[in-house]
Amino acid sequence: MPTFALVDCNNFFVSCERVFNPKLANKPVVVLSSNDACVIARSNEAKALGIKMGEPVFKCDQVLKNRNVFIFSSNFTLYNDMSKRVMQSLTQMAREIEVYSIDEAFVFWPDITLNNHDYSKHIKHKIKQNIGLPVSIGLGPTKTLAKMANNIAKKSESGVFEITESNLDEILKVTPVGDIWGIGRRYTKFLISYDINTAYDLKNCDDNWVRKNLSIIGLKTVMELRGISCFNLDDNPEAKKSICVSRSFGKNVIEIEELKEALALHVTGAAAKLRKQNSITSSVNVFIMYTKYHDNFRFYQSLSYQLPVATAYTPDLIRAANICLEKMFKPGLLYKKVGIVFYDFVCADFVQMSTINNVNNLEKQTKVMRTIDKINSKKGKNKVFFAAALSDYSWESRRLKKSANFTTNWNEILTIKI
Repeated sequence: MPTFALVDCNNFFVSCERVFNPKLANKPVVVLSSNDACVIARSNEAKALGIKMGEPVFKCDQVLKNRNVFIFSSNFTLYNDMSKRVMQSLTQMAREIEVYSIDEAFVFWPDITLNNHDYSKHIKHKIKQNIGLPVSIGLGPTKTLAKMANNIAKKSESGVFEITESNLDEILKVTPVGDIWGIGRRYTKFLISYDINTAYDLKNCDDNWVRKNLSIIGLKTVMELRGISCFNLDDNPEAKKSICVSRSFGKNVIEIEELKEALALHVTGAAAKLRKQNSITSSVNVFIMYTKYHDNFRFYQSLSYQLPVATAYTPDLIRAANICLEKMFKPGLLYKKVGIVFYDFVCADFVQMSTINNVNNLEKQTKVMRTIDKINSKKGKNKVFFAAALSDYSWESRRLKKSANFTTNWNEILTIKI
C-alpha cells in the first residue's frame, strides 16, 4: 500500500537554538515573539512548568525567573535557514515532497517493497546527524492518517509511528474528532452536537450526511480516515494571492520620516517576495496602528491605492505606499506599527501596458530588480537597498535576547574554544 509520511521538527524554534548551544539540552527554554512580548515556542521542559503557548511574558515572568528558564528572542533568519536545510535533506532522501510549513513536510513512498518504518528511522537519524534537529515521523496510507500518526510519534520513544490497516480503528477510537487534520473548531462543535466525538465516529458516518453538512472537503477527510487517499502531494504550491509584511515598533514613533523608512523597508521585502513568484500587483494597502495621548487603547487604520499599471518595481510601490501613509498620518499620535499588503496579483509575463509605461521602461525596471535580487540573494538581505529605506533602525522591534545568525553571517559564525 502506498505510504505517506509527515516529517515534523520537534519544538522547532527551540531545537534550532539548542543546535548551537548544547547546554540547553534537557533545560526549560522558550522563544519569544516580536518585541519579546509573548511565548511562541517552548521546550518540553518549559511546557511541564505550565508555560502556555502565546502567553504574554509579563504573566509568566515569575516562573521564567524562579525556574531558571532560558529565554530567546525570535531569530527567524536562523530558523528559515535551518528549515531550508531540513527540506533540502528530505528532497535528497524522498521521491516526492510537499513543504507544508516551516517545520513540516509530507513525503511519499509509493514502492510497496520498501520498509517505510525502517527508512523513516534512517531519515530521522540522518537529519539529526547532519543538521542537528530532532524530528518525528508519522506514517499512514493517507495524508490525514500520516498527520494523526505524527501526533503519536511525538510521544513515542522511537519518534516514528505508522498507522496500518490492522491498528487503524483502534487509533481512531481514541482520537478526539477535534484532533483530526482539517476539522476546525466550528466543525468540532457541530459534530459533537450530533454525538460524533471521535475519529472513528466520523469515519462511520453516512456519506450523504457528510457531503450535506461538511461539504466535499469533509467527505474527502472521511474517505482519508478510511484509508482511501484523496489529498495528493502538492509539490508545486499555488502562488500567494496576497503578501503582507509588517512589524511592531520597539518604541513609539511620532515622526512621519521614521514611518516612511520602516514602510519602505517593508515594501522592499514584500516586492522581493512578489518577484520571486513571478507576480505583479495593481493594489497596495498600507495599515498603521497607533495610540492617543499615551492611552493603552490601540487604533487601527488602513488605506488602499490602485496602481495605474500592475508592477513589481520597488520604487513605484514605495511611492504608492507613501501616498497612503501621508493621507493617514496625523501629528501627535504614538505609532506602534506599520505594514504593507499587496493583492490583486497577475502573472508578470502578461503585463497590460499603458501610455505611461512603455516596453523600454519595463525592460529596464525588470533588469534592475533582477540584478538587485540576485545580489541580495548571494550577499545577504538588503545588501542593496533604496535610499527611502535608509535608517538607523531605532524603531526596530525589541529583541534583547536574540541569538546569532550562525548559519548566514560570517561575522556571527559559531566560535569554539579548544
